[in-house]
Amino acid sequence: MNELKLYRKRLIPEECILLEDDEVLYIDSEVIITKWNTLHPKKTLHHGYSCYFLERGFKVSKFYDHDGNLISWYCDIITHTYDPDTNTYVFTDLLVDVIVYPDGFVRVVDLDELADAQRDGLLTTEEMQKALRRTDKLLSLIYKGAFGKLQKYIDEAEDADKQRI
Repeated sequence: MNELKLYRKRLIPEECILLEDDEVLYIDSEVIITKWNTLHPKKTLHHGYSCYFLERGFKVSKFYDHDGNLISWYCDIITHTYDPDTNTYVFTDLLVDVIVYPDGFVRVVDLDELADAQRDGLLTTEEMQKALRRTDKLLSLIYKGAFGKLQKYIDEAEDADKQRI
């Protein structure tokens, strides 16, 4: 079988990047968990862990700064395709993001980009509806206090990763 390849596809700006330096820590039919460093150096964001929830349509990431301090939990609303012949996933960012800060504050961002992308023909109406429904499901989990169930996937993979180092 071919080595697993993960791509991140963005609509704004338009790009599709092979995540060649991401390390896959765990994979099954429901989730893929990765460890990564930022692709482009940032002032605060340095590294993190991500869990792609394949059927739910979102990616939850744990963002750390250069000193290893938690910045936030960053949730991308996504869709994906999988090519079994090449063992390749392409994760398309559906623009809406939900940020959960360590103090519990929740922020939804980039709804304007979602509207612009649909207006400009970058997203179909069906894709926009999918993005909004997935955002609603994620926010419902957060608001009812169940976000910890999603965080647990990353926390457990992170603990196992640190133990093997």
